[in-house]
Amino acid sequence: MKKYLYTALFLTLIYLIAGWLDLFALSNSDTTAGSFYGTWISLIPPVVAIGLALITREVVLSLFAGIWVGALFLVGFNPFAGTAHSLDVMIDALIDRDHVAIIVFSLLLGGMVGVMARGGGNQGIVEALSRFATNRQRGQLFSWLSALFIFFDDYANTLIRGNALRPMTDRLNISREKLAYIVDSTAAPLAVSAVITTWIGFEITQIQNSLGALAATTADPALAAQLQAGADNAFTIFLHSLPYLFYPILALVFVLMTIIMKKEFGPMLTAERRAYSGGGVVRPGSTPAADTSLEVLQPVKDKPRRWYNSALPVISVILVALWGLYSTGVSGLEIGERTITNIIGDADPFAALLWASFAGSLVAIALVVFQRILTVSQALESWVGGMQSMLIAIIILILAWGLGGITGEIGTGTYLASLLEDSLPLALLPGLVFFIAAVTAFSTGTSWGTMAILFPVVIPLAVAMGAGVGFAGGEHYTILLGAISSVMAGAVFGDHCSPISDTTVLSSMSSACDLVDHVRTQLPYALVVAVVALIVGEMPAAFEWIHPVWGLITGFIILYLILRFYGKDPEAVENHTEAKVQT
Repeated sequence: MKKYLYTALFLTLIYLIAGWLDLFALSNSDTTAGSFYGTWISLIPPVVAIGLALITREVVLSLFAGIWVGALFLVGFNPFAGTAHSLDVMIDALIDRDHVAIIVFSLLLGGMVGVMARGGGNQGIVEALSRFATNRQRGQLFSWLSALFIFFDDYANTLIRGNALRPMTDRLNISREKLAYIVDSTAAPLAVSAVITTWIGFEITQIQNSLGALAATTADPALAAQLQAGADNAFTIFLHSLPYLFYPILALVFVLMTIIMKKEFGPMLTAERRAYSGGGVVRPGSTPAADTSLEVLQPVKDKPRRWYNSALPVISVILVALWGLYSTGVSGLEIGERTITNIIGDADPFAALLWASFAGSLVAIALVVFQRILTVSQALESWVGGMQSMLIAIIILILAWGLGGITGEIGTGTYLASLLEDSLPLALLPGLVFFIAAVTAFSTGTSWGTMAILFPVVIPLAVAMGAGVGFAGGEHYTILLGAISSVMAGAVFGDHCSPISDTTVLSSMSSACDLVDHVRTQLPYALVVAVVALIVGEMPAAFEWIHPVWGLITGFIILYLILRFYGKDPEAVENHTEAKVQT
């Protein structure tokens, strides 16, 4: 009860301070968004949401508080109008077609998992995998390797893997926090750095549009021709930037290192000690983002538990998703243009995921009904129960989108982008861009939104400062590549750290882990990797001291040494007593 009182008092204080700012500092005849748009005050709503979430662990309340505070700035500090606008913002988030597609995809996938669980498929796949995943290390290694099979989309990666792997990791006493970390820290890093993913079209388009717009407004004909040539070869520029994605690549490897070396530190060490010692795969008192305890999700007694009743629906989702990406991608391309990269780039990932999740649900229901494990009525009941288990996460997701809408209305991203000035040394640009992108993604909760905000700012700024003259092979071309990759890498890093990020929510949901627990355990790992990426990757590569490959190798060595000397084995005998008293 105290934390709710503290939250109310905190919001009252914010309200009074905001009113004071408007009255004495920024007062004018229009006390609306124009007073605050693109100023430091635009940081207050995400700071309120993130701070309250980390302090109170009440995510729903904290996200709504952030939306409400932002709405106050937009309506002249009328609390009633602010509440009404907060509701409007959440409705606007639901009107977005892509958002609706993600919700329906998540619900359908949750329904599929519900049928799989009730029909004994999840238990069957755990029993089948027990021959291979015989211990915690092998179970985590299998979880990491599974990312390679669903590399094409981060949403599909997180939702499919978390739900499919959770029964196995629970049996091996692997904490839900560690599962959520493995899922989250392999999905987006893989999607942003692989050549054939649903991200590539968006990234190439951003590069192409930024260079094309700059070419159209440049007075120098020679530079305009170079810029247009760069826009025409945006895919080549993207490929050249991949070795500079230091954070995503190091994050992928660091997850693998923690598994192979059996080393953890910080809150993750506490979580893994708790799970290994029998204290539970979730923290006592936590609120998992998905409810797996519903009776309609428990296996039916005295019925066979066959592994393929889970495997076949998941395989169906993957195959139909790939087919959907192909079919939507080729529809707008001429025969000569139908390369794999162009097809994926022009595909509609949301339509493909919707078809895939619907097909997976049909396959899951058909399997258990035809084998007479469940009746049609029982299968549909389990399907609805699986959807019901996703309700908390869907609410959090809608609120996160609503907060993103508020930050857009009040100009949070615009303010952060404005911090990039042309009065700094050129070689410092990639590092600064990485930092700004991370803060923007952390504050807005979206990596794609961050890239959409920063690419049109960063690329013209880098060119204006002399980067990429002549482009491929030209002077300071590596700095242009570093700046481009820093937008992508910083967006992924900020996304990993933010409790209002959609992928963070989805990872918690699929892993049935408390959202704040996931953020608290993943944050130290993400920060360590980011610092190493800056020190041995972003900055040395920008100054052209080393080739990016050597920066990555150096980063691998440093991360290994950090785990070697600072990490601890959660299974070590001397830790068991301590683990039993930790929550």
